[in-house]
Amino acid sequence: MAADASLPRSAAGDRNPWLIAVVVSIATFMEVLDTTIANVALRHIAGSLGASQDESTWILTSYLISNAIVLPISGWLSQLIGRKRFYMICVALFTVSSFLCALAPNLGMMLVFRVLQGIGGGGLAPTEQSIFADSFTPQKRAAAFALYGITVIVAPAVGPVLGGWLTDFYSWHWIFLINLPIGLLSLTLIFLLVDEPQAIKDDTKKFRANFVPDWLGFVLVAVTFGCLQVVLDRFQQDDGFASLKITLFAATTAFAAVSLIWWELRHPQPVFDVRLFKTRSFATACVLMFLLGFTLYSTTQIIPQLAQTLLGYNAFQAGKALALGGVPAVLLMPIAGQIGKKVPGKILLLVGFVWTGLAFLHTAHLDLQMGFMDLSFARVYQSMALPFLFVTLTTAGYVGIPPDKNSEASAIINLMRNLGGSVGVSIATTALAWRTQVHHARLSEHVSAFDTLPGTFAGIDLATAQAQVQAQAQSLSYFDVFWLFGMAALIVAPFALILKTPPKGAEGGH
Repeated sequence: MAADASLPRSAAGDRNPWLIAVVVSIATFMEVLDTTIANVALRHIAGSLGASQDESTWILTSYLISNAIVLPISGWLSQLIGRKRFYMICVALFTVSSFLCALAPNLGMMLVFRVLQGIGGGGLAPTEQSIFADSFTPQKRAAAFALYGITVIVAPAVGPVLGGWLTDFYSWHWIFLINLPIGLLSLTLIFLLVDEPQAIKDDTKKFRANFVPDWLGFVLVAVTFGCLQVVLDRFQQDDGFASLKITLFAATTAFAAVSLIWWELRHPQPVFDVRLFKTRSFATACVLMFLLGFTLYSTTQIIPQLAQTLLGYNAFQAGKALALGGVPAVLLMPIAGQIGKKVPGKILLLVGFVWTGLAFLHTAHLDLQMGFMDLSFARVYQSMALPFLFVTLTTAGYVGIPPDKNSEASAIINLMRNLGGSVGVSIATTALAWRTQVHHARLSEHVSAFDTLPGTFAGIDLATAQAQVQAQAQSLSYFDVFWLFGMAALIVAPFALILKTPPKGAEGGH
């Protein structure tokens, strides 16, 4: 199938757009894979670099901060530099910095290379989604984003398994070295096959001719999302708002965010185009995408943590428990693309969030007697709604958006999903610590060195009873978090009904 001649902004040129879709999905797979693969190897990396457990978390945080800063301005950078050139720079930077991470001799250098890696990774997904939006008609976007969604879903499922296997049987260095051949393949195919259409070149030329530097906007974006990521990632470790550092970062985030909105609404070429939120469908899609990240994406970190902390799984086993959830998601993704053409998006979202909520409530009723399949199928149930949610929200996000703003829209949609995941992990981590203390206090009431009465811990020596109390308190706190996420999904489900979807048969979709 040749490229559609009615799409002047298509990156396919005279080639099959589905071929281009596959090509640009390679880099996404690499970046999302790397985001999840590093989690399971963190302890090994820390030990090798002589870093403490607390210091090692900055290996993740440094990436997330730089990634969060680049994400919202990637559409602006794409217009300024040129979409294909910017995309290739991002792929090259991510690939080279991955290689350097594997060679890092100490924690300081590792953090520098992770910051560079986050800068490169931050521009990948938004640019790829704008290519998808420009290369397919509105009627085919659901199916196209279904293909893109497969890579976004497969990578988090494969990441922990692959990371655990490489770490347990080889070395943590390979979780970074594996990006080298993937990145080189991606760069080669992009250079040879992805087209920079004249319409995009004209947009870049026009943008440069009228270029008004938005240095203040750039600084405010960096401060807002950089400080926010620090607050989210360090909130629990640094004792929340009891910490002066966290309080100052939170106050800075709030002040910078308000200043950013005020400034960008007045700038002729804002680095972060907040005016897009005036489009109802886009704003709704962003809010719901945030909630999707909050629930499903954040638990990608929580479930392996539960498996390793309480069930005694190693990194490889924990990864396998998570990976099974990717199977139904991959199988259902093409179906979601086809159903999205016939069923109103708001109905799919309503059903999807209700299903997600019920799946989390099911997980909340498990206990420490669960087996491998119990944990795996809990993730399967959670993941079954993901294709319908992801495809519908990604497609609906472009309704009402001018074609020349697709890059900015893609950047914000991806930002909201990532922020949702970060907020979800932060809330889950804080809730785990708080609820563990609550459950531990209640269970400890039944433990005494002089307890001879029948009860939960009667007849067990004190040390064993205390260990059981701690494990039970932790397990109950995990299930409390799943209950919280389940209720959150059910509460937000009705808001899907206000989403505006493209009229059936509409060619423009805008």
